[in-house]
Amino acid sequence: MNARDVILRPIITEASMNAMDAKKYTFEVDVRAKKTTVKQAIEEIFDVKVKKVNILNTARKPKRMGRYMGYTKKRRKAIVTLTPESNDITLFGEEDE
Repeated sequence: MNARDVILRPIITEASMNAMDAKKYTFEVDVRAKKTTVKQAIEEIFDVKVKKVNILNTARKPKRMGRYMGYTKKRRKAIVTLTPESNDITLFGEEDE
């Protein structure tokens, strides 16, 4: 699996933005990804040093649209903690003034 295939997108919520102060970043990852592959992909893409990776599985939930029943897709989230010496990950393009 390519590094860009492992990391799907960053998860931007209020809780994840507050955790960025402690160098913890949340990403949605491929459902088949393991901790080691997530660590290698983050280090390759963002050129940082990863200390720890926590992975959470989010189960699919039933959803209705009128009389039709369906399910959301199941997801997998990774919370990546960087080492104190590591650079920060910039998720948004910073503008120089």
